[in-house]
Amino acid sequence: MSLKGEKTKQNIREKAYQLFAEKGFKAVTMKDICELTGLSRGGLYRHYESTGQIFLEIVDAFSDQQTNEIFTKIEQHIPAITILEEVLAKYASEMIDCENSISLAIYEFYSNPALSKKDNSVKKRYETSKSTWIKLINYGIGTKEFNPVNPESIFNVIIFAYQGVRMYSKLMKIDPDIPTQIINEIKRLLLPEEVRHEK
Repeated sequence: MSLKGEKTKQNIREKAYQLFAEKGFKAVTMKDICELTGLSRGGLYRHYESTGQIFLEIVDAFSDQQTNEIFTKIEQHIPAITILEEVLAKYASEMIDCENSISLAIYEFYSNPALSKKDNSVKKRYETSKSTWIKLINYGIGTKEFNPVNPESIFNVIIFAYQGVRMYSKLMKIDPDIPTQIINEIKRLLLPEEVRHEK
C-alpha cells in the first residue's frame, strides 16, 4: 500500500476511534465515518468493508503496541520496575479518561457472535495480553525486582480491575482516587516492601 493510502487508513482509524468512544460500537455506521473523515462512501470502502473491520484493526493496534513496547524494553534490559511504572501510569490515566474509552464498544462488539468470529474472539486478545504481562512479571521475578508471585493471578487482578474501571467510567463519574488505589495495590503485590518505601 502507498504511503498516502496508509495515511488515509490511519486517519480513518483515528476518526472512527472517536466515534466508538463517543457512541459505542453498535451506533456507529460507515456513513458516520464518511462524514467525520470527509471521505466519500467509495473512498471509505476502498480501504474498509465494514465498521467491524475498522474496529478490529483499532483493537489489534493497541494490543500489538503494548506487546511490542514491553518485549522491546525487556530485550534492552530496561529494569522491570521502570517498565511496570510506565505501563501502570498509562493505565491510571486511561482509567479516568472516560471520553476516550472504547470499553463499551469492545463489550458490544465481542458480545455479538455474528460480529466477533472465533479467530477474532475476546479470549484471543485476553491470552495475548496475559502472555505479555506474564513475560514482564517473570522478567521482574528473574531480576529480583518483583516478589515471587503467581504471574497469572497478578495479571487477572490488573486486567479485570483496569477494564472494570474503564467500563464503569462510561456509566458513572469515577473518583480520581480509584485508579491510584488500584495501582498502589498492584505495586504492593509485586514490589518488595523496601522498594516501595524508596519511592
